Amino acid sequence: MLPDTVHKLPRDERFAYARLLAFMARVDNELTVDEMAMFEQRLGTALLSPDQRKLIRKALKTPPALEECLEGMSEEAGRLALRDATLMAAADGTVDDDERDVLDSIVEHFNLSSDTVERLLQWTVRGYLWMQKGYDILNESSE
Repeated sequence: MLPDTVHKLPRDERFAYARLLAFMARVDNELTVDEMAMFEQRLGTALLSPDQRKLIRKALKTPPALEECLEGMSEEAGRLALRDATLMAAADGTVDDDERDVLDSIVEHFNLSSDTVERLLQWTVRGYLWMQKGYDILNESSE
C-alpha cells in the first residue's frame, strides 16, 4: 500500500471523510464490486473504530446528504476525500454525470481550482494504466 495521510486527520474528520466516500459509493444508485473494493481499501486508511465502521457501512444503505457529509470537514480532509471520491467514481470504468456533479460540488465547497476534477481524473487513468502494466509484466513472465 502506498503511504497516505488520511490516518493523520483528527478522528471526527476521518469519520466525515468516510461518510463522504459512503455517499459517493451510492451516487449512481449502484454499488459495484470495484467500487466496494475501493471503498473498503480507503476505509482501511481512515483507521476508524469498529463502532464508527458499523455506522459508515449503514451509511452505504442510507447515505446522508452531501451537505451533511461536507459539514465541518477541514480543507485537508476535503482534498483527500475529493481525491478518493474521484478514485471511487472511476473504479467501475466510467464517471457518470451524477458522480461528476458531486465531484464538482466538492471542488466548489472547498474553493478549489475549477480544473481539479479533470486533473484528478487524468491522474486516476494514469494510475490504472500503471497498475495494468504491472499485470501485463506478470502475465508476460508466465509465458
